[in-house]
Amino acid sequence: MKLLRMAAVLALVAGPAFAQDGAAPHINLMADGPPKTDDEKAADAAREKAYKETLKKIPDAKASNDPWGGMRADPPKQPAPKTSAATSAPKKPKAGTAAN
Repeated sequence: MKLLRMAAVLALVAGPAFAQDGAAPHINLMADGPPKTDDEKAADAAREKAYKETLKKIPDAKASNDPWGGMRADPPKQPAPKTSAATSAPKKPKAGTAAN
């Protein structure tokens, strides 16, 4: 009984893998269309040229159109870089020296 169950599970798991191997013929369902004529090529070139000229006519984007931009506070100021305490404090003389 266990052998039968194992065989059934193996068949269910391995079945899709066997379906994906190269046994099926490779068929291209997207048939190539006829080549373009000279008139169609010229029309495509004219359409592309008109498109590029239209893109050149579009003005560059200006500053943000933010109606609340003037109401916001100034951006926070950058804090000054911190100096370490060792460099700002005077150096102490070493013990045992005649600094007095």
